[in-house]
Amino acid sequence: MTIDELFPAAVRQLPLADLPLAGATAFLAQGTGEQILFMHFAEETELPEHAHAAQWGIVLEGRIDLVIDGVPHTFGKGDRYLIPAGVRHSGTIHAGYADITFFAQPDRYRPRPAVTAE
Repeated sequence: MTIDELFPAAVRQLPLADLPLAGATAFLAQGTGEQILFMHFAEETELPEHAHAAQWGIVLEGRIDLVIDGVPHTFGKGDRYLIPAGVRHSGTIHAGYADITFFAQPDRYRPRPAVTAE
């Protein structure tokens, strides 16, 4: 499924998030104390183990394998996941994966810098 099919124009008009993950496209909705990302991954991506503020997501397409606090989980279309604040996690995001993710953190990601023509 393409990004245009996944997300309506109102979402695609949000700023792009500066995600340091290969093949990722993410639109950033910024709140005062939180962020919501609308994400799509065109290629498989490994997530090294890390921790941050609470994260909740709902899978729109594809599959993600997460290890949350040492316990492996697989989530697919329609599944929800929760990573509590401070809990170590890692995983594999498979090509074609898309989700909506809420971060209980206002500065988890920044908007992607604008590209200027020279």
